[in-house]
Amino acid sequence: MSKAEARRQGISVGLAVGAYGVSFGALAVTAGLHVWQACALSLLMFTGASEFAFVGVMSAGGSPLAAVATSTLVGIRHASYGALLAPLLRPLRGWRLLGAAQLTIDESAATGLAHHHRKSGRAGFWAAGLTVYVTWNIATLAGALAGARIGHPATWGLDAAAPAAFLGLVWTHLERFNAKVTAVVSVGATLALTPVLPSGIAMLVAALVAVVAGEAVRQRPAASDASAVPLTGGQT
Repeated sequence: MSKAEARRQGISVGLAVGAYGVSFGALAVTAGLHVWQACALSLLMFTGASEFAFVGVMSAGGSPLAAVATSTLVGIRHASYGALLAPLLRPLRGWRLLGAAQLTIDESAATGLAHHHRKSGRAGFWAAGLTVYVTWNIATLAGALAGARIGHPATWGLDAAAPAAFLGLVWTHLERFNAKVTAVVSVGATLALTPVLPSGIAMLVAALVAVVAGEAVRQRPAASDASAVPLTGGQT
C-alpha cells in the first residue's frame, strides 16, 4: 500500500472514531463536569476508554482520585503500543516525539502497524492519530454543549450510558477464551465489592483481581503441557 493510500485509510478511520467524541462530551457534562473540563480531558488525556472510565467513576459518585487511578489503569496499555511503534517512527526528537506520544492510541497504532512498508506505516499512523485528535476534540465540544442543555442524567437515563459505552468499547476485544474468563471474574469481583467499597475503589480492586485471574488462566495451559512432559533431567 502506498503512502497516499495509507493516509486515506488513516483519515477514514479517524473520522469514524472521532465522531464518537460527541457521546463522551454529552456524558461528561451530564455526569457533572463543566464543558471546559470535558474538553480538557479530551485534549490532554486523549484516550477514549480512559475518558469513559473517568466519567463512569465520577457519575457513580466516586472521588476524583479514584477516577484518575481507574482511567490510568485502563490507559496503561498504550505503553506497549509505544514499544511496538518505536522501530516504525524513529528517529523522532523534540515536539515530534511529544506529538507521537500524544497520538499513540488504539487506532493510530493499529493503522501504523498494519503496513509492511515503514513509510506507509508512518503515514498511516500520523493520518489516523491527527484525524482522531482533531475530530474527537471538536465532537467532544459539540457533545458537551448539547449535554449542558439536557439536565440531570437520570432524567434521560444517561446515568447508565457511560458504563454502557465503556462496555461497548471493551466487548469487541473479548475474543479469546482467556479474555472472557478474565472479564467474568472481574465483573463478579466488581458486583461483590461495589456495595462495601467506595465508588471507583471497587473497580480498582476488581482490576487487580482481573490481572491475577488473567495470569492464572494464561499459565494454566503451559502448566498442563509441562505436566505431560516426562522428567528426563534436561530441557528441549
